[in-house]
Amino acid sequence: MTVLPDDGLSLAAEFPDATHEQWHRLVEGVLRKSGKEVSGAAVEDALSTTLEDGLRTRPLYTARDAAPDPGLPGFAPYVRGGRPEGGTAGGWDVRQRHTALGGGAEGAVLADLENGVTSLWLVLGEGGIPVSGLDRALDGVYLDLAPVVLDAGRDTEAAAEALLRLYEARGVDPGAVRGGLGGDPLGHEARTGVPLDVAPFAALAGRCAGTYPGLRALTVDALPYHEAGGSAAQELGASIATGVAYLRALTEAGLPVETACAQLEFRYAATADQFLTVAKLRAARRLWARVAEVAGAPGAGAQVQHAVTSPVMLTRRDPWVNMLRATVATLAAGVGGADAVTVLPFDHALGLPDAFARRIARNTSTILMEESHLARVIDPAGGSWYVERLTEELAQAGWAYFRSVERDGGQAACLRSGRIRTDLATTWAERSKKLAKRREPITGVSEFPLLGEKPVEREPAPEPPSGGLPRVRRDEAFEALRARSDAHLAATGSRPRIFLATLGSPAEYTARSTFAANLFQAGGIEPVTGGAFEDSGATEAVLCSSDALYAERAAQAAESLRAAGARHVFLAGRPAEHPGVDSYVFAGCDAIDVLSATLDRMGVS
Repeated sequence: MTVLPDDGLSLAAEFPDATHEQWHRLVEGVLRKSGKEVSGAAVEDALSTTLEDGLRTRPLYTARDAAPDPGLPGFAPYVRGGRPEGGTAGGWDVRQRHTALGGGAEGAVLADLENGVTSLWLVLGEGGIPVSGLDRALDGVYLDLAPVVLDAGRDTEAAAEALLRLYEARGVDPGAVRGGLGGDPLGHEARTGVPLDVAPFAALAGRCAGTYPGLRALTVDALPYHEAGGSAAQELGASIATGVAYLRALTEAGLPVETACAQLEFRYAATADQFLTVAKLRAARRLWARVAEVAGAPGAGAQVQHAVTSPVMLTRRDPWVNMLRATVATLAAGVGGADAVTVLPFDHALGLPDAFARRIARNTSTILMEESHLARVIDPAGGSWYVERLTEELAQAGWAYFRSVERDGGQAACLRSGRIRTDLATTWAERSKKLAKRREPITGVSEFPLLGEKPVEREPAPEPPSGGLPRVRRDEAFEALRARSDAHLAATGSRPRIFLATLGSPAEYTARSTFAANLFQAGGIEPVTGGAFEDSGATEAVLCSSDALYAERAAQAAESLRAAGARHVFLAGRPAEHPGVDSYVFAGCDAIDVLSATLDRMGVS
């Protein structure tokens, strides 16, 4: 009879520890079977993924991948969270965004609060609810229970005064007031190109600190930089530079550093890249803790974070998939330690959300907290070698960008000189290449599109402020192609078509015919299979088969297609010498160029 040791369950105690070198050798064998001859540490490079900002994620992380001590939750450097208890007491603040009154939005505020939302984010003024409508928007809301965060741009002073008057008129105890006035002059300048004086916002901060201790006057909104195509490090660096600018303004206005820090809330984008989002939120807290330390108030460096599911990742086609993207992003925000999370409705890119979309948005947080118990663990990513290392590398990249902005005069100077715009445009141009080549796939748009999908229509949302940094979307290039196809359908009654000429048995052509159909549908071009080319209604064709069969039959098949009237013949596969073939489509080709040129030849404007 074997007696188990009394020091715990040791399932592998009788086996020797595996070494890094042994793992290398095993991976070498696997890569060799796929045609890659690499050895030693090079196997990790072969399986690594390059991210923006010069970061690379490796296939294996161990205790050798050291990172600075993240500390404990609630203590500097606050990597593991700004509060010792994390979200275990009540989860994160579920914050819903509202931009309109009337129509389908009537009653939406109360419906949200009655069904799980714990705070309100109201967009006022340009691109939102009129400031004069604030009382109406908050009709029936218990202001001592529901925190309100404003987002009013150039109308912030007027909106703040309206909200403070409302608190007074309804007899709300100033000590019970929670939320934020949303002052963000640099964020407004980033959005519109119009500078605002920071002095009135500093005055609001002093007023809040003196009378409304639970109300923050300023928001450091990093979304303008994310929505302009910036990387995670650029988003971090710009936000820290903005926070430092506000800290300087508040202390110059007479507020102590500790009080000034308490008047700031930081807003970041949460994307479907879950680990990068987790690392970004943790890195942001570390960076701000460093700023507070240098400013002489290390105990005030607990950054208050509001995470918003990324508008850049939301698609207009197959918008239902946005629910899945938002779920992953919300999970990442929760794991990353965000204090408040806003889930943008799945139809956000189409206009004003309907009641169903708002319900799904708020329930996304509820399910993750109440059914998945995500908030019951403090810093669930803590101790992961991968997350800790990625947090450290991203913090270093974000700090480097922040320092470069400071060297060039600070955030305001870099916005006005165009330096920020140029940096973000360069990053977005590189990312656009990956999107065009489908190296970064967009489900429902660049991959697995559904041409027969019934469009989802919504009431138009107010136009947001513009004139500053651009707003980009991952789907924009493919959306332009699909719009051309839609216009052709409306004008002619049918979509542009392409004929898939399959050679050989299904085993020989299925993989490439599926690839070709997927590719051309991403541009709104309907694939036709079976029958004769003459009966397909197409003007172009794609040969689909195996490399071996191409060598035997591609030239003859291309000649037959041309004789039947094909004006352009593609071959699904890597470029080779096949007489009669005009061009090739393959994994990694520039899909946008291929599809745009194809629509041009078909006369689809």
